[in-house]
Amino acid sequence: MAPPLVLACGALVAELRAVLAAGGLTNAVEVSYLPANLHNRPEQIVPSLRRLLAEVDPDGDRRVLIGYADCGTGGGLDALLAERPNLHRLPGSHCYEFFAGSDLFLALHEAELGTLYLTDFLAKHFDALVWQGLGLDRHPELSDVYFANYTRVLLLSQTEDPAVIAAARDAAQRLRLGFDHVHVGLQTFADAVEVAVGLSTRRNA
Repeated sequence: MAPPLVLACGALVAELRAVLAAGGLTNAVEVSYLPANLHNRPEQIVPSLRRLLAEVDPDGDRRVLIGYADCGTGGGLDALLAERPNLHRLPGSHCYEFFAGSDLFLALHEAELGTLYLTDFLAKHFDALVWQGLGLDRHPELSDVYFANYTRVLLLSQTEDPAVIAAARDAAQRLRLGFDHVHVGLQTFADAVEVAVGLSTRRNA
């Protein structure tokens, strides 16, 4: 039987590799990544997944983890999943939720609605994905327009790398917002991945 497939957001490369390695699953699944910059083009996520599925699972007979939450597709990803019962995705609306867990994320969200969330990946690539992606490198004055309703940057970190924390703090300073940091680790994400690929008992096998 062919191993499960994981078709994941390129922003999850480091975290997914760490989870698969820790769970002894590296050789138990096949993994392909979509470009991380689809973060800024969520309307292209489902069409990109359709093309990739046609290449790697044309018969629809393998278990496939779609390594995304809804991620701004407005239900489009769930509509794709409904077409093929072998497809499964990560829980929640976005990566912040599946990293933190729904209960913690909801509590953080309700505590301060004007929050710009960053993961390790987004903190490390803030310039490319946010500053340049929004044209703030050319027109920094637009940050007051884009982030007028924000009050803080909150890093939901997967590691405790000081360089990541420093990058997130710098992003907050550049946007003239407050800064908070909550270390969420990888366990919630790891649990979701193992369940979705149908190998949640592998560690105890």
